[in-house]
Amino acid sequence: MQIGRREAVAVVVAVVLVVAAFVVPHLHFGIVTPLINATPERFRTFAGTAPIFGWWNAHVGWGTGPAILIGVAAVLWGPTLAQRLPWRAVTLAAWATSCLWAFSLAMIDGWQRGFAGRLTARHEYLRQVPTITDIPEALSSFSRRILDYQPDSWITHVSGHPPGALLTFVWLDRIGLGGGAWAGLLCLLVGSSAAAAIIVAVRAVADKETARLAAPFVAVAPTAVWVAVSADGYFAGVAAWGIALLALATRQKVRVPLLVAGFAGVLLGWAIFLNYGLALIAFLALAVLTTAVDWQSALRTLVPAALMAGFVVGVFFAFGFWWFDGYQLVQERYWQGIAVDRPFQYWSWANFASVVCAIGLGSVAGIGRAFNIAAIRRTPGLHVLILGALLAIVCADLSMLSKAETERIWLPFTMWLTAAPALLPPQSHRFWLSLNVIGALAVNSFILTNW
Repeated sequence: MQIGRREAVAVVVAVVLVVAAFVVPHLHFGIVTPLINATPERFRTFAGTAPIFGWWNAHVGWGTGPAILIGVAAVLWGPTLAQRLPWRAVTLAAWATSCLWAFSLAMIDGWQRGFAGRLTARHEYLRQVPTITDIPEALSSFSRRILDYQPDSWITHVSGHPPGALLTFVWLDRIGLGGGAWAGLLCLLVGSSAAAAIIVAVRAVADKETARLAAPFVAVAPTAVWVAVSADGYFAGVAAWGIALLALATRQKVRVPLLVAGFAGVLLGWAIFLNYGLALIAFLALAVLTTAVDWQSALRTLVPAALMAGFVVGVFFAFGFWWFDGYQLVQERYWQGIAVDRPFQYWSWANFASVVCAIGLGSVAGIGRAFNIAAIRRTPGLHVLILGALLAIVCADLSMLSKAETERIWLPFTMWLTAAPALLPPQSHRFWLSLNVIGALAVNSFILTNW
């Protein structure tokens, strides 16, 4: 098997970046100061395994065996099954595999530490749920409680996100599914469903063959390390289905495109009330719209989607929460916390190293092919999706509001990059797939991730 020049360059650059990101925080103080304006002690306090948020801890758990078996099976049989199974079975198999893969990886850390207890930590949403006795009142006072050092300030993750995230877990509790296990299950099921959404979108904007090539990579992507253990998995799943429905409507792949476009707008509108950063999903939406047959088709999709997204915004506004007010205040809250101890001199580039860890070297190799201008002109579909996700990540980085923890925070964008290996020669797929699986197992087994 030969490795092309583009993917070789991309992988070498990525490896150098990752090595530098892991090494720099532990250099001698005299070298560290001019590079990152911080002492090694500050990094050990806030990111012991920078650029990944966690601690060094080689460990195994009952999820280790299943995770290895799933990874080996995906490498050996995944590409073949993705070509032979009926299309519907491919999408369901991608979802099921992604779900089992994410759950097995979480179980390497154990049931409580790796799954059921993650969303019950002191800074997480579930700690705030019992205090919500009046939802309309909580929405109307939401912005006022964002800033820290008030008697009734929201806890960290609630203050750092729009109210949709908290409302989700409040509603879950109201229907009798309270607690960390049920919350984790929601994040796992919705987050892993992004695998199906992504290949549905790829088929819509490119073709079925490309989607089948992407399916194994998306199903056992290293991003799964953070899907089952954080609400960001849930955010990513919602956003992914919004983009998938938008792609189906744009390319006229459904019977009632206007209706599907409206549903896409609802999901994308809801997504920006889960995470402020998901406003950047507009880059992926724009990428999808550029694949329309003509501008009339793009406009016919955009109008109902925008109207329904606006409806979601209007509902929150009617209950007293204005998205832009929350966004302005959350920036102030961000700088009231540990953001001041996370120097941009380091995280501005180390964030990209965490992206490499989250998507795997196979995905990096695929991204190396995404910039082939001739290929973009011939088959723009998957290329523009990848470029849209990359633009979103770059903008998120430049905002200075994503310093560290980006392997989790950027899941709604990095998940799309895991489809990039579909651009690689099929005969090389098992090699790149194996590198992704090994990378995911290594991260989860040698680092005790905070999420």
